[in-house]
Amino acid sequence: MQWIIGLFLLITFEIVADIISKEYALKGGWMLWCGAIAGYVVANIFWLSAIKNGSGLARGAIIFSVGSAIVATIIGLVIYHEKTNTVQLAGMGLGLLSLVLIFWE
Repeated sequence: MQWIIGLFLLITFEIVADIISKEYALKGGWMLWCGAIAGYVVANIFWLSAIKNGSGLARGAIIFSVGSAIVATIIGLVIYHEKTNTVQLAGMGLGLLSLVLIFWE
């Protein structure tokens, strides 16, 4: 189960990089650009660790994709006041359901 730690850190650094990327999109500046790139690089180091420690490519990719999408959406809605619609919210709900099914044994 050590791979779960790697996936958690992957999602964490991906979200940090996403936030820095959003700030770069709003404000510009090479420091934000470099920070975003560094965050994505560190995130992918943890992806390699998760795969090596047993996450599996298919299962790990689904957990990462859905987990980071849900967290990024929440941050977009709460911090940046981005808009979403009912269909998109239903998609997030299905994403959560997919995580439940992935961990179901």
